[in-house]
Amino acid sequence: MRRFLLYISLLLQVVVFSHANAPDNQQHVLSGDKSNGAAGNTLPAELPAGQHVQPGADLVDTALVELRKLHQPLHHKIRKNPGLLRTVLHLATKALPAVRLTAPSPASSNDAASGPLLHATRLLEESAQKNNSDALYILGDMNFYGNFTHPRNLKTAFDYYQKLALLNGNSSAMYMMGVMYSTGVGGAVEPDQARALLYYTFAANQGHTRAEMAVAHRHYAGIGTTKNCETAVKYYKRVADKAIAWYRSGPPGGMSWISESHRIADELGGIYGAGASVSSSGQNAPHKNPPTDASASIEDILEYLDLMSQKGDVKATFNLGRIFYDGQRNLPRDYTKAREYFLKVAGKTWNKKGQVFENKTPSFHTVSCRAAGYIGRMYLRGEGVEQDFRLAEFWFRRGNEQADQQSRHGLGLMYLNGYGVEQNLDLALKYFNAAAETVYPPSHVQLAALYLDQGQSDEDIYAANHHLDLAAKYYNMEAYYYIGEMTYFGLGRERSCEIALNYYKAVAEKVEPFVSSWAEANLAFEAGETELAFLEYLHAAEQGYETAQNNVAYILDPQKSYLTIPQWLYPKAQKPALLQNPALALIYWTRSSRQGNIDATVKMGDYYLSGIGTDADVDKAVQCYTAASEHYQSAQALWNLGWMHENGIGLTQDYHLAKRYYDTALETNDEAYLPVSLSLLKLRARSAWNTFTNGRINSIQDEPTEKKEWSLSEWINNFLQDEMGYYGDDMYDGYEDAMPGADSDLGAFEEGDILETLVIMGLAAALVFLVLYRQQRQQAARRQQEDEARRQQQEQQGQGVRVAGGAFVNGQQQPQAGNGGFFPQPGFGQWAVGGVGH
Repeated sequence: MRRFLLYISLLLQVVVFSHANAPDNQQHVLSGDKSNGAAGNTLPAELPAGQHVQPGADLVDTALVELRKLHQPLHHKIRKNPGLLRTVLHLATKALPAVRLTAPSPASSNDAASGPLLHATRLLEESAQKNNSDALYILGDMNFYGNFTHPRNLKTAFDYYQKLALLNGNSSAMYMMGVMYSTGVGGAVEPDQARALLYYTFAANQGHTRAEMAVAHRHYAGIGTTKNCETAVKYYKRVADKAIAWYRSGPPGGMSWISESHRIADELGGIYGAGASVSSSGQNAPHKNPPTDASASIEDILEYLDLMSQKGDVKATFNLGRIFYDGQRNLPRDYTKAREYFLKVAGKTWNKKGQVFENKTPSFHTVSCRAAGYIGRMYLRGEGVEQDFRLAEFWFRRGNEQADQQSRHGLGLMYLNGYGVEQNLDLALKYFNAAAETVYPPSHVQLAALYLDQGQSDEDIYAANHHLDLAAKYYNMEAYYYIGEMTYFGLGRERSCEIALNYYKAVAEKVEPFVSSWAEANLAFEAGETELAFLEYLHAAEQGYETAQNNVAYILDPQKSYLTIPQWLYPKAQKPALLQNPALALIYWTRSSRQGNIDATVKMGDYYLSGIGTDADVDKAVQCYTAASEHYQSAQALWNLGWMHENGIGLTQDYHLAKRYYDTALETNDEAYLPVSLSLLKLRARSAWNTFTNGRINSIQDEPTEKKEWSLSEWINNFLQDEMGYYGDDMYDGYEDAMPGADSDLGAFEEGDILETLVIMGLAAALVFLVLYRQQRQQAARRQQEDEARRQQQEQQGQGVRVAGGAFVNGQQQPQAGNGGFFPQPGFGQWAVGGVGH
């Protein structure tokens, strides 16, 4: 009966949502009904004049005035990567007992609102009672995110979202309901993947971008439904179309942004720490002797480059301009500083008349032309300066003096679109082709687009595909989109739903500012607002970002270290209840693993082995470890399998197999030397005791070595390789230059050593041949002598005493004088070549 009523309730909601007509002003609810959803301490825009006013709108306006007094947005901080000393001091400080002079309860500061916040909340609640959509949504966000220091209450937030969704089918409210049903975050509702997909679909069908990504990812990964490529690609294509339209709506050359997507754990060396995680070991390990200090902070890099710039290093000055122009996650862009550095470089090459100083080298001139290309780009796009096509062309032509890619591409854009010049397709093609010759991805994309616009022949399609493939190698977003379109519609490529889906997914996830809350999540995490960061990462995780799924699981992970420190020695703050959800952590470890994260796969095994967030299941743990070890060669997974074989947990207790896994773990990751060595030491002791007591466990055995019979040609080849390897060893690395006073270097020796080896081998072969030939001759002569002796013996048989030769005297043999007796004196002749074979 309960299930029947539930189905009836869902059916009624479907009818309500399907026939609801959202008012126009819903687009002004915080971040908008059809945009990305609410995030952080954002405020709604003002309603346009003449637009329909809802009941209680004056109360909302008054509340917004009060809230703006509390609006304190977070800002990026330049975070310095800690060095070894700073890390040690940080850990030592955290290990000290924490002594609090005042100890308010953790929730006391947020128990109740006061002052302007209390006044604004009461105004919004009064407006919400009049079914004002803006008030309902703002109150929902304030209770969900804790905006403006409002106490977080997820159950109340769900009630506001549900009321708004039932009122007029607001897509943002339905999206938030989908998030809460999917995760069960905060215990507001019981997790229900079917309802989550239902609300996501309602919101997506109204054009909500984040909901579209969530629906696409669920059909792509089979979450709450069966995998369906056609449905997934339909929704991903919608988002990709919006993303490209947004990208092209920017200044010439498209929108630009700083990528914010990253894994929190990678900043600490990975989920298991530096060296133990796949993300920081093996091929992903930092080089022991990098050409630059890869671990240096951005502050240190800027300080060093500024010092070199003051000394006149033009490359350092140019690199400073690039850093401030491009920006990065911990450093916002500064176009003013970037332009100053670029102009400084250009001023050292051209005088006021535009002539190049005579004493400048070609390399110096090349760097200056690259700086000119950036200056032209800034004038073309209006970045840090007022947009000026005339000045853009001026600087692009300077950059073209040394074939600067960016300058040529900029000139191509100007002639293609008529920016300050007369449109000229031939000149545009000329500049695009010139830039593409040096592999400039944006130029390849422009050429591909021009070929596709023509589309007169198969040659045009082939040329377009060629340029798109080259651009896609450098992760160009527009190239991804074009390839996705051509694959989806089967234009010039074989139609493939899976391939098109992957390209659309990549395009959708690249446009982070348009579709995700990455920037807000990172700001919150860097500011220490872990709960707010968790909620923001949760949105991106539901949209299918693997990095966000990894971050959510890492924040929730209750097992970040196997080293248990007593509470009295290392007191730690109580983890917020919102972040105590190991079952949800396992869900996101699983989703991250399915998108190829190896460490997440190993983490799944840990959870199943220890029964964290689920019932203990050793068989599933073995499957996870085996998958991570066989397909990706995770040293941690290999060590775990060795430990399970050693102790007979989930696998047959076998010391020999345990040793194999330990050895393979060390081969996979050199940094596993200490744990593997200690494990092997203990394993050998247990194996020796097992052998001594005749135990039933398979002890460690010597690995059999196969002996291979070599043919003569294989023996000669191996001999030559050994000789060449000997002369090519590192013992000559220190003698790259000729010694003082020498007529030549070792290069002559390296050129002639092979010839000398061949000559020696020829002489050795000839000597072997002579020895064998001499041996055969001697054996033939010996057989002839023996035959002659037997013949003479038969003729003289019956004679008792032989007088002529002195061989027998009275029936007894006597030594002959001619051969030296029974024990001939040693001499060189006895051991010459003729002695071989005797």
